[in-house]
Amino acid sequence: MSADTAVSVRAPEPHPAAPDARARRIDRVRDALRRAAPALALYAAVRLTGMSVMAGWAWWIGRHPRTLLGHSWDGIWYADIAGHGYGLIIHSTTTRGVIFNDLAFFPLFPGLVRAVTTVLPLTAVTAGLLVAWVSAGFAAWGVYAVGELLHGRRVATLLVVVWGLLPHAIVQSMAYTEPLMTALAAWALYAVITGRRLCAGALALAAGLSRPNAIAVAAAVWAAAAVTLWRDRGSRTDRRLWAGTALAPLGWAGYVVWAGFRSGGGLLGYFDVQRLWGSRFDFGRDAFKFVRHLCIGKDAMAYYVTVAILAVALVSLVFLVLDRPPAALAVYALVLVVIAVGGSSYFASKPRFLLPAFPLLLPMALAMARARRRTVVVTVGALAGLSFFYGTYLLTVARMPM
Repeated sequence: MSADTAVSVRAPEPHPAAPDARARRIDRVRDALRRAAPALALYAAVRLTGMSVMAGWAWWIGRHPRTLLGHSWDGIWYADIAGHGYGLIIHSTTTRGVIFNDLAFFPLFPGLVRAVTTVLPLTAVTAGLLVAWVSAGFAAWGVYAVGELLHGRRVATLLVVVWGLLPHAIVQSMAYTEPLMTALAAWALYAVITGRRLCAGALALAAGLSRPNAIAVAAAVWAAAAVTLWRDRGSRTDRRLWAGTALAPLGWAGYVVWAGFRSGGGLLGYFDVQRLWGSRFDFGRDAFKFVRHLCIGKDAMAYYVTVAILAVALVSLVFLVLDRPPAALAVYALVLVVIAVGGSSYFASKPRFLLPAFPLLLPMALAMARARRRTVVVTVGALAGLSFFYGTYLLTVARMPM
């Protein structure tokens, strides 16, 4: 072809590169964290203040704050499991027929503590506190995310602050499993509400490895799936929905079955382990007897505070249901309340069992969001005073299992 007859052909311009999916996800996470930052800062402030008040009093009376936070009651068992694995059985010297078996404790928290001590030069106690504090931060973020999704940033911020100022919120700063379960549960609920069924199931599976009452997370995933299937027949072919629903209870059920056989009790042997600890589900009969005892006699302050917290939880559950939240939130809160009220023994621990039930605080956060600023400040101040005083009392004065 000669130069005179040659045709100049313009090369096609390349199409704009499709936005990278990973970059988009990172941007969304950064944006979500930026929105939650004020709430998380407030949460950190109230929890640090609460720990400082407790630490100051502990030093004053000759107790070590780190020991109180990281190596008290259940924290001792978690540290031992992290260091030596399962296998510790102790017969009670004070209560006939009570046998303390470490199989009662679910494995995720001590497993994470073991992982931290393997990677970092930390003791099991320090690692337990680190895992708990990081979990509490993610829990607060998850609580904020759910609140923001349902009611906006102001309600979400108040929800986080109120959760951090519960009377027994000191547990959020201890080497206990409640912060870890709350983190996994909050993000599982967020995933359910936003339609990420497979992610919700995976998070529910992980939550089920953290605590016995984490079965509430699986129940929430199942409830959401049932509502979806009832409303939309086309969803019956959604493989992610079915996969997430199937995954949700596997963590909890897997450990219960494993622990049952490990204890020698067979398929349901785990519940014998709990029974020998003195813990079983009796539909609230033991709780009723204890409340009756408090009405006609005298006992420690923590028991009366427990009664008040249970009463507020029941009323809050009614208001939550009347507000018609997503089914997952209502079922999650309901199951936690039923387990806390219906379980026997360890009456003073019932508020701790309700700590992950943050949806119960939504009615209060909504009411505070509509109130005047002065009312909100006074309410937060009163909650802070109660939380800091009672948290200090629980760790330094009260002589009962938390």
